Amino acid sequence: MSYTAENISVLEGLEPVRKRPGMYIGGTGRGGLHHLLWEIVDNSIDEAINGFATKVSVTLHSDLCSVTVRDNGRGIPVDIHPKVGKPALEVILTTLHAGGKFDPGSYITSGGLHGVGSSVVNALSSILIATIHRDGFEWKQEYRRGKAKTELEKIRPFRGSGTQLFFRPDEQIFENIEFDPELIAKRIEVSAFLNKGLLITFKNEATGAKISYQYDGGVQDFLTKEAKGSSLVIQDPFVFSKEDHPRVDLALTWTHNTNERIRSFVNGIPTQDGGTHEQGVKDAVLRSIRSYIATNSISIPRGLKLASEDIREGILCICSCFIHEPQFQGQTKDKLNNPEIRSQIDSFVRPALENWLLENQSIADALISRMVIAAKARQASRDATSKVRRKSSVSRRLNLPGKLADCSSTNPAESEIFIVEGDSAGGSAKQGRNRRRQAILPLRGKVLNAEQASLGKILKNNELSDVVRALGCGIGKDFNISHLRYHKIILLMDADQDGHHIATLMLTFFYRFLRPLIDNGHIYLAQPPLYRIDVGKETYWIGSDKEKDKLLKKLPSRSKPQISRFKGLGEMMPKTLFKTTLDPNRRTLLQVAIPDGSSLSTEQTISDLMGKNVQARYDAISNWMALVDNLDT
Repeated sequence: MSYTAENISVLEGLEPVRKRPGMYIGGTGRGGLHHLLWEIVDNSIDEAINGFATKVSVTLHSDLCSVTVRDNGRGIPVDIHPKVGKPALEVILTTLHAGGKFDPGSYITSGGLHGVGSSVVNALSSILIATIHRDGFEWKQEYRRGKAKTELEKIRPFRGSGTQLFFRPDEQIFENIEFDPELIAKRIEVSAFLNKGLLITFKNEATGAKISYQYDGGVQDFLTKEAKGSSLVIQDPFVFSKEDHPRVDLALTWTHNTNERIRSFVNGIPTQDGGTHEQGVKDAVLRSIRSYIATNSISIPRGLKLASEDIREGILCICSCFIHEPQFQGQTKDKLNNPEIRSQIDSFVRPALENWLLENQSIADALISRMVIAAKARQASRDATSKVRRKSSVSRRLNLPGKLADCSSTNPAESEIFIVEGDSAGGSAKQGRNRRRQAILPLRGKVLNAEQASLGKILKNNELSDVVRALGCGIGKDFNISHLRYHKIILLMDADQDGHHIATLMLTFFYRFLRPLIDNGHIYLAQPPLYRIDVGKETYWIGSDKEKDKLLKKLPSRSKPQISRFKGLGEMMPKTLFKTTLDPNRRTLLQVAIPDGSSLSTEQTISDLMGKNVQARYDAISNWMALVDNLDT
């Protein structure tokens, strides 16, 4: 096969974006779709961050597939670019790496990039219409799939300034172009928290709903909202603000939850994978607490050492930084890499936190008592884990749960385990399975709510400890995904409400204690039938009441369907269970995933629904009642 200059492709303009969209927005699924909107919204918010705008509005149109974002900033320049000979607006929207964000005289800090964000959005939209208010006039230009369809047109005289962008993502690029109003509202609210005093309005034309966000308390208001539903160790949070470069806004407190929650942002962009700014906060907290203990000769129980995880257990923190030249890991900006920021954040926050502890000794003492409890719990968990490890050291295979019907294959890539609800269902599954590739682990007792449990309590629970032993990858500090014995972990529960409840408890456990299994795509939900409907010689396996009603409406009026409802998986014959649910060639599996850009809202949802606070759960359910037909399913 020849390989010459003729084989080299040269992609011009925005062609690379359309050819490989995942390189620019992370993918063409739900996360990538919404990333287009975040880029445009972030550009408008950058105008506010730099003191040029006070209002931003986002309108989701009635088709739920097109959006308009508007701000009252300076307006994208429309004069002719001296080098290119085209209006600056057109250069920005049709050229990668062209824009005002590269000029420090135009923007002090920025999250979005006109030259990357706006042009990428344009490239991946079937239509984009830019309306600019600048220089005393309204200007307009239309684009199709990244290319200018019209010339820049001066429409009319106009007082004021600003930018308005309407766009509709391209169906040729994205799997689904329908936006999620709830996700948009949450993201916009976060932006309002991070930009004290900025008014951001969101309108959903499909429902007519309109909501405005404006918070004068900034990150402290954000912390108050995030702490809702949690039991607080202290009532007054630590709040820190620094205006000059790098600007830092921080608020933190401690709860009685066992997990740590740090929500970090850079130039208004959520950094869900953390980074050097987040590490700087952790350093400051650790050193401040240890300094307070040493300075005040605080007595810690003999033989107990406060580790960093003990000090951060239950911490709830909002950290927002604004820096001149952020270095993000990848185009989607999920992690900050600037090495100098870690030490800078530590040096700014630590002295303030140390002074706060010294001035509020009752608060400091309450926190240290909380940390001692965490250390004792960690010690107990370590002892329990060591006991399990000692048992398994004789033979890792011999330590498998007795109720596990293992598969004969030792190749994790082809092996799968079904975690099944109940002994009767487990019996049917064991008989109907492919014994070479499929293992069955029945759950007999009550599944623990992992959101309200420590690791020590998890390991003492028979059902969950059996799951950990069967998977082989360990848990906590002993977790090692390379030891995972099955690459598909499938939750097989009854198709009714009780089955959904147990599946929710199991998903909470995996999310809270074995999160990498979700992140690496190993967790699945089986889709067993709830109904069998026979119409003549045809048999339909139906998974929900909604699906059943839909089928019955389609059937001819003279047909006489015979409907059977399964009370549980145990009622199915082994062959039927294999045919409908276990057979890889005929079954349907739902892979459990946290969509791009949704990790923060996922965390809040699990905390609200599965946490101890009844009011938070009630509020969450009340908010969702209008969005679903059947809340139980």
